[in-house]
Amino acid sequence: MNVLVINCGSSSLKYQLIDTDTEKVLAKGICERIGLDGLFTYKPTGGIPFTKIEYDMPTHTEAAKHVIDTLTDPEAGVISSLDEIAAVGHRIVHGGERFAESVIIDEEVIKEVEECSALAPLHNPANIIGIRTCMKLMPDTPQIGVFDTAFHQTMPDYAYTYAIPYEYYEKYKVRRYGFHGTSHSFVSKRLAEVCDIDLDTSKLIVCHLGGGASVSAVYRGKSIDTSMGLTPLEGLAMGTRSGDIDVGAVDYIAKQEGMSMEEIMNMLNKKSGVLGVSKELSSDFRDLWNARAEGNDLAGLALDVFCYRLVKYVGAYIAVMNGVDAIAFTAGIGENDEGVRERVVHKLNYLGVFLDGEANQARYGKEVCISTPESKFPVWVIPTDEELAIARETAALVK
Repeated sequence: MNVLVINCGSSSLKYQLIDTDTEKVLAKGICERIGLDGLFTYKPTGGIPFTKIEYDMPTHTEAAKHVIDTLTDPEAGVISSLDEIAAVGHRIVHGGERFAESVIIDEEVIKEVEECSALAPLHNPANIIGIRTCMKLMPDTPQIGVFDTAFHQTMPDYAYTYAIPYEYYEKYKVRRYGFHGTSHSFVSKRLAEVCDIDLDTSKLIVCHLGGGASVSAVYRGKSIDTSMGLTPLEGLAMGTRSGDIDVGAVDYIAKQEGMSMEEIMNMLNKKSGVLGVSKELSSDFRDLWNARAEGNDLAGLALDVFCYRLVKYVGAYIAVMNGVDAIAFTAGIGENDEGVRERVVHKLNYLGVFLDGEANQARYGKEVCISTPESKFPVWVIPTDEELAIARETAALVK
């Protein structure tokens, strides 16, 4: 079964065509700068890639049409017609409390996703555009919604409830939801496999570390806590997001600087994290490590803040689960930054876990155990594959 996976951003459309029987990627790419000059990348497996071709893409409709036309092109395509696409799987960022699992999309589902848009104003509207575009271009093809928040809907109420007047939960569903759920689900299952652990009795921690970063506690195969909250702003320090902060400090800054709530949210989301601590040096960890080596104290401080916050969450989740069977690092930083991994594992020495320095040099998509054989529990690098996870969910529903 061929599944087309679509991930729409506000000005982008990522896609992969996956044969779910073999789990082979037939083609993938991205449409960028939609609404501006339109850049299209297409990489067929075993074929000749198109890289950064400029196309007229004023809306996501034109972008999706370029994707479909290219996939079915007689020379460059990997399928002969749209009939070979059995279903389309859409990444949807926020499903609120309504969606605890993937669903077949109809007008009622779209309406409920729209109602969640206030919780993810930069993401859900773009996701809906992608859905409606594909429904228009492929009216007879099932469209499946796979939600970032769904995996974390198994959190107990005491983990997701904020200690604020309960009426705000009753009125507006203000609570912790968590994100990166597709990745946390995929990686936790794979971690149990490579460690030969029964998922149904396991205690696992997944560290999804990229531009956005989150940690999850996965107990017996279910998420029981995660670091992100109502929005992706809570939790770890990130590339440009502040993560946890005293709201009193936010109020104080707003009054001192005369900033509006919109300006404050922009600062916390786009100008904070390691970018803010390093005085806008960079949100790229490679730049920060290089600057630190050259004596830049703020670059070093930014790395210290990130790693310290990460260690605190890992330690908290070990306590919450009364132990841990295995830990995984994933996503761009988790898979490629040996310095971050080294700092975290060293803080686990008291638990009898030690770093294999040679194995820890692994980068770029390698699945590897980075703890020593005598460690009390293993620590792994597990590359995430959110598109494959979405394709699996989609295929399961369609079948």
